[in-house]
Amino acid sequence: MSSVEEKVLKALEQAGKPLRPGEIAELAGLDKKEVDKAIKKLKKEGKVTSPKRCYYSLP
Repeated sequence: MSSVEEKVLKALEQAGKPLRPGEIAELAGLDKKEVDKAIKKLKKEGKVTSPKRCYYSLP
């Protein structure tokens, strides 16, 4: 797992609620494009879910 993916998971864990990619990027101090890429991979691996359109959370 890349450091970007770890930061995305950590941001979601700390927030404790579904977040938009822009909010995750802000919290994790990352570029939104990096976050989008990481979310796509994490979603495929089942580590992130999307409870509603454009929002992501931990399963």
